Amino acid sequence: MNFQNGLPGSLSELVTEVQRQCGIKTNFRLQFMDALFGNEFTNLISIDEVQDRGTIRMIPVTEASAPTALCHPSLDEYSSMFSMCLETDTLSTTESESSRSRQFWPTVFRVPQLSFDAELKLERGNAAYKEKGTFLIPDPKLKSNILEGLVQEIVKYKVYVTDKEFNTVGEALTSKHPCLTEKGSLTGYAGWKASLKNKLAIYRTHLRKLGCPEVVVNSVKHKPEGKTSAASAIKRPRRSEVNYCPPHPTGESDDSLENLRVALLSDVKKSNNREVVRIKMDKTFSCRRFEVVRDTPMIQDFRARWPALFDVSEINAEFKRITTMSLQSRFLSQIDLLSDKLLKVFQKRGGEMGRRLQTIMEPMAQVCQDLVCVYTFYWEKD
Repeated sequence: MNFQNGLPGSLSELVTEVQRQCGIKTNFRLQFMDALFGNEFTNLISIDEVQDRGTIRMIPVTEASAPTALCHPSLDEYSSMFSMCLETDTLSTTESESSRSRQFWPTVFRVPQLSFDAELKLERGNAAYKEKGTFLIPDPKLKSNILEGLVQEIVKYKVYVTDKEFNTVGEALTSKHPCLTEKGSLTGYAGWKASLKNKLAIYRTHLRKLGCPEVVVNSVKHKPEGKTSAASAIKRPRRSEVNYCPPHPTGESDDSLENLRVALLSDVKKSNNREVVRIKMDKTFSCRRFEVVRDTPMIQDFRARWPALFDVSEINAEFKRITTMSLQSRFLSQIDLLSDKLLKVFQKRGGEMGRRLQTIMEPMAQVCQDLVCVYTFYWEKD
């Protein structure tokens, strides 16, 4: 594109000029090659990023997916909006892989639907509690049914549960079925909590026999030297790690995934081969995670085995595989929310770094001052 009068003064004017010269009537967004991210295409949000003889890319946006301009979204909406606008590479997962993927622990735990006879007993118990205030003493079959249902719901999120999370399960159970509240217990669910811990521990033993990687990694034969106790050095996911140690994709084994890893060493050196690398990195995710969790290798050793992972696009993709969230959109949304506090921290910084930050912040302060003047003008006018 040629601009006879130089670059437009604003991003909106640039969009209008692109529409005029290219004859485009549909909605779109512009991206530029960001040198800070290895010339990866990033959404254009400032006209200052456009360089003479530079390259920009146009991405069509449908009206249904386009974000509303004049709104104040929540954090989750803001993150999802940035995720739509900023992600240039999307991850494809098969149906079997997505069904085994874990989810974040919910804010409010949902007690699952139990068997027909168990729900009938609980319905009658709740009715008796509401009318007479009597508590239900569950028979062994009903108690086992309740614990089994809770465990099956818990493992959708994780197999190692904290004490606080056990409390949320107990609160949810006694809230939905108040007839199960225990007399003499301070919380009303202390006995249910203890039984649930024991039930989940037994279920983990069953999962270990079936070869669940998240539990197998904590078996005695995988313990570090000197850690022979089954309860020592337990490897558990951190709060943000949803897919901590997932199983291999269907039809894949350690040997087949190792062959893919070796093939990646040559694939990453080829040009215009990003899609092939992405697919193979997606397939070998479980192998890579088990290696990280079990062996905790040094960075230089891990980089030698997985050089493709240290590309910017693959870092973003790996972050999303582990946490199910977009790294870039999450980072930008948090920066936007915390910008006021960051500016106050920068203002208090002294020394050479403080002077450099002051030079960077001066134009930002001028822009903020101009915005305040504009808002004040319109406020007084109204």
